[in-house]
This record gives sequence, C-alpha cells and structure tokens, in this order.
Amino acid sequence: MPEPIVVVPYDESWKEEFQRTGSLLRQALGERALRIDHIGSTSVAGLDAKPIVDIQISVAALEPMVYKPLLEAAGYLHQADNPDRTKRYFRESPGRKRTHLHVREAGSWPEQLSLLFRDYLREQESARVLYAAEKHALARKYKQPQERELYVEGKGPVVWQILQEAHQWSQRTGWRPGGSDA
Repeated sequence: MPEPIVVVPYDESWKEEFQRTGSLLRQALGERALRIDHIGSTSVAGLDAKPIVDIQISVAALEPMVYKPLLEAAGYLHQADNPDRTKRYFRESPGRKRTHLHVREAGSWPEQLSLLFRDYLREQESARVLYAAEKHALARKYKQPQERELYVEGKGPVVWQILQEAHQWSQRTGWRPGGSDA
C-alpha cells in the first residue's frame, strides 16, 4: 500500500543508517558490487528529504542477476514490476525499515547521473535550497498516498534544471565520482 509523501528536515542518522546497511550489503555481495553508494536526498547533508535511504549498487552487468539471490538472502526483495529498465530495484522485506536499492551497471549513464546529482547537491547550497523548496511544495500539493507518482513527476523540471547546472559544474571542476561509500 502506498504511503503519503512526507518530507522532513535532514537527519544525521541517515548517514549512519547507510553505513550499517552498506556494510551488510558489502558483506553479502563481496566483489560482485563494484561500488555501493549512498544516493538520493538522504545522502546530502542539510537537504530535506523523505526519510528513506537510497543505495546504489554498481555491478559489472545487470544480467544475469547473479546478485539477486545474495540480496534476497540479505532481506531485500526484487521489484520485477519496476518500469525503469536501466536498473534492477529491490526493497526491504516486510517488517524492516524502508530502504530502496538501485542496482545499476557500473559506468552507465544512469549510474553516473545519480552520483553527479548527489555530488553537485553536496557542493551547492543554492541547489539544495531550490530542491528542498520544490519537494516541500509538491508534498503539500500531493498529500494522498496514491499521488506518489505525481510527486515524483512533479520534481522533473527542477531536477533537470539542477542537472544542467551540475553538468556545467562538472566541466569546470573536472568532476569524477569518488570512491564508493561502502
């Protein structure tokens, strides 16, 4: 059952939550995970967010899904109905804290885009303020659980605006993603 959109002030415990979960994922996946990164709004200090930790796991290839039984043994369920074919999406098993796992191919555009977006938001306060304001406005507008997709779609214009700025920033700074977080 969908949950209502709730955007809350940044919580320092999100970093610790990622560290615990990332460490468990590293143990479960070993070298199959080329990178394990904290992504999304909870990965950016000072950014208001939905209190759900997003983790990106970078693998050599999406198929065959050799990582699937390892993630399932660690308590994450594959969401085969996810429409985004650039990743494989996993969620926590019932009774566990909500967590989103995004398995992407290492070096792919979506993998790099998530890291660039995160790194730019970490560096640019004005982008964090803009993004937080838009998320709060959309959360007020789309209060019902069934409106979750409208909230996600509503963020599109500001996300693309920030990504355009991030692209220019990456060229000025020679940005490259740092080492993985876990």
